[in-house]
Amino acid sequence: MKASVTTGVGNGFKTADIELAEPIGREVLVEVKASGLCASDVHIEQGASPSAVFPAVLGHEISGVVSAVGPGVTTIAVGDHVVASLIQFCGACVDCLSGRTYACTHPEATMRSADEPARMTTEAGEPLMQLLGIGGFTERTLIHENQLAVVNKEIPFPQAAVLGCAVSTGAGAAINTAGVKVGDSVAVIGTGGVGLNAISGALLAGATTIIAIDISDEKLAVAKRFGATHVINSSQVDPVAEVVRITQGGVDHSFEIIGLPATQKQAVDMRGVLGTAYFIGIARHGTSLELTTDATSLSGQAGVRTVKMGSTNLKRDIPMYADMYVQGRLNLDDLISQEISIDQVEEGYEALKRGEVIRSVITSF
Repeated sequence: MKASVTTGVGNGFKTADIELAEPIGREVLVEVKASGLCASDVHIEQGASPSAVFPAVLGHEISGVVSAVGPGVTTIAVGDHVVASLIQFCGACVDCLSGRTYACTHPEATMRSADEPARMTTEAGEPLMQLLGIGGFTERTLIHENQLAVVNKEIPFPQAAVLGCAVSTGAGAAINTAGVKVGDSVAVIGTGGVGLNAISGALLAGATTIIAIDISDEKLAVAKRFGATHVINSSQVDPVAEVVRITQGGVDHSFEIIGLPATQKQAVDMRGVLGTAYFIGIARHGTSLELTTDATSLSGQAGVRTVKMGSTNLKRDIPMYADMYVQGRLNLDDLISQEISIDQVEEGYEALKRGEVIRSVITSF
């Protein structure tokens, strides 16, 4: 079967024929119908993750149809439409049993053991790293049932695919992690796929002031379609000063999506006295942010918090978001910029780097 394979840091994405094992235990065989190009994958290809092993099949925003299940699968059936999530949870640790599956202490329970054959191999039999148990740049993939959510069959596959990362992370950060309430004020720095969904989540939660911040007027125009009440082009004005002016003191919640120390500092500085800055963007390995403890940075009871996958409970949240789309309450259509083939992953990421797309989605394998 076809897959887009990364052979090493900086080597890009190349289509190749690979082999896939049969499902065992609680594994589910998914026929991939749509696979989104998230920036996290290209960051890994470029060396952002020191723990990455190559060759690898990356890709983690997928939707598809279940074509077979292992003998231990109990929650998913052949024919189900499913969405995968990067959240790997065992279902048995204290955090999992408390509903905090995103904080599972034994995510390795979703993978094969070292003495079992690899799920994915090259035609020559060399094991392929399957990114966090998904490996979605491929025609078919094997995924543990705990990483899959069954969704409404009315949602189109491209829109369903982005639920697993961009929507869960962005909307979940606002709804789950921050607990945005009716009447709150929110600022979002970076209006790519995750940022737009943070805006959507804030809107769903009832925020009345939602400020989108970016350096692209085109992206800011899109942000308005997702619910932004104000937009700031930070290449033209000081975003901190503008946020403080609009809110008369600072926001309740600021979300930084980019992963740069400069924009993280802006998120900290634009909080209100009781506000919290949430760091979502993946920073390059080894970077650091210095925060002072004077009244400007850490006054009152203001906070700084990192966010992992929007504090998502994937079995609950992903089906909920799918239903909200079907009901017309969640904008996913404007996230899908183009549909591409498995041979166009490189071109898709180049378009993303140039800021021409929000999400390219592989729909032809």
